[in-house]
Amino acid sequence: MKFERRSGVLLHPTSLPESYGIGTIGKSAYKFIDWLEESKQSLWQVLPLGPTGYGDSPYASFSTFAGNPLLIDLDMLVEKGWADKKEVRPADYIKKEGNVDFGAVVWWKIPVLKNCALYFLKNASAEDKGLYKQFCKDKASWLNMFALFMSLKQFYDAKAAEEKSESSMWNVYWPKEYATCDSAALKNWEKEHAEEVEVLKVIQFFFDAQWTSLKKYANEKGIKIIGDIPIFVAPDSADVWSNQKFFQLDENGRPLCVAGVPPDYFCADGQLWGNPLYNWDEMKADGYKWWIARIKRVFELTDVLRIDHFRGFEAYWSVPFGEKTAINGKWIKGPGVDLFKTIKKKLGDLPVIAEDLGVITDEVRQLRDDCNFPGMKVLQFAFSPDEIRQNGMVNYFMPHNFETSNCVVYTGTHDNDTMQGWLENASDEQVLIVGQYIYGKKLTVEKVRAAIKSGDMRKNLIKAVIASSANYAVVPMQDVAGVGNEGRMNMPSTTGANWTWRMNKNDLKKGVAEELAFISDLYGRNLKKTY
Repeated sequence: MKFERRSGVLLHPTSLPESYGIGTIGKSAYKFIDWLEESKQSLWQVLPLGPTGYGDSPYASFSTFAGNPLLIDLDMLVEKGWADKKEVRPADYIKKEGNVDFGAVVWWKIPVLKNCALYFLKNASAEDKGLYKQFCKDKASWLNMFALFMSLKQFYDAKAAEEKSESSMWNVYWPKEYATCDSAALKNWEKEHAEEVEVLKVIQFFFDAQWTSLKKYANEKGIKIIGDIPIFVAPDSADVWSNQKFFQLDENGRPLCVAGVPPDYFCADGQLWGNPLYNWDEMKADGYKWWIARIKRVFELTDVLRIDHFRGFEAYWSVPFGEKTAINGKWIKGPGVDLFKTIKKKLGDLPVIAEDLGVITDEVRQLRDDCNFPGMKVLQFAFSPDEIRQNGMVNYFMPHNFETSNCVVYTGTHDNDTMQGWLENASDEQVLIVGQYIYGKKLTVEKVRAAIKSGDMRKNLIKAVIASSANYAVVPMQDVAGVGNEGRMNMPSTTGANWTWRMNKNDLKKGVAEELAFISDLYGRNLKKTY
């Protein structure tokens, strides 16, 4: 599918301002869309929208199909008559300003949402209850098992905590009849916990209703939403638990091998992610129905899809379960183009972005090109002094070296430092390369540092991305707003402080919108402009 020449902003909804504890898909999200329209931006990229699990990472979700309850806007529930205003008052420790404290937000908001769901079941209009019943019918293929999984998980997480168990994982702690998804046992559990299971479904209905309205609002303004999924799913998820034959697991549901990446220049031990690997033979024999359902769900919620770690479809790094590092892994061939041909046959020609960063082989590039998916370019990767000393200015992340316009260019991604933070912490040699490339003349380090401090360098790097030949150009909101490294979204291979950044409501400045609108017009990214 051909990608039109567009530009936009990367901002996960959790980072939106002006709501208690965490960004939501309420009024601040609509204000952001209005600001995008004013800025003549026609793309809004988000991170995965699922309910976050370990480390609060959107890439480690309890379900690849479900929505994140924490994104639900409580005030909008009240406005719809789906919640009691008295029930949604924030606790004293929940503030509108500052970064997200996920522990505090979960502790406060999840019980509130459960009370809202009970209120809905008791007080909603017949019409709204009809909408809910239709939602349950339409999403039954994943909703029922997700609700059962979360109900069981809540019970056994609490029990494991009381018993001080080392693990509450379904494949370690749960009774065998539940861990193996015995149908009779699950039927009895659902009967005994009917209200709790129903509440979990209602909460998903809340998310779906609010997100559907928000997406419609964005689309009506000519703005496409770019979604995101990781290639692998979390081990502690309804996805693995309810589809065990599609993963490389033993008879107890424990992984035989897990995902990661091999040692490289940046990490001598490689990266051990721990995700269970797919049993591609079983998936193929089943017609890849699970993957087709997954992709279909993403396109219900978004307009374009970015797939993280695309190279794993060509070959994935398989590490025996129990290894302490990723060193003792090996490359195993993935499904290749066969998967995407099957998806295309069932769902049509879909707009998919292949995350093809890192050490990429000719075989991976061939798969990307055979699928006609645009790859990614990240401007921060363009200015390695070592590489430039060795190869000159032929780095393929530099805009003048893009091999094709069929790509998506970013100043940085959620895994990078912010542009301002990166510039401020780069070496003198590196900033000199950046400065001379951007300004097209010889400069001193002092002059480049002055341009960094004033924000002029950052603005010119944004301009370079939007001016490039890439069909899509995307800039993280932190870079638009000039936020330093305190705004970094994620530091790979670490936990504790990631995913917490929230923008300030004053970041949506009219002057910044005018600057973005001007360069979008100037470089042909305003689809509404007549030339």
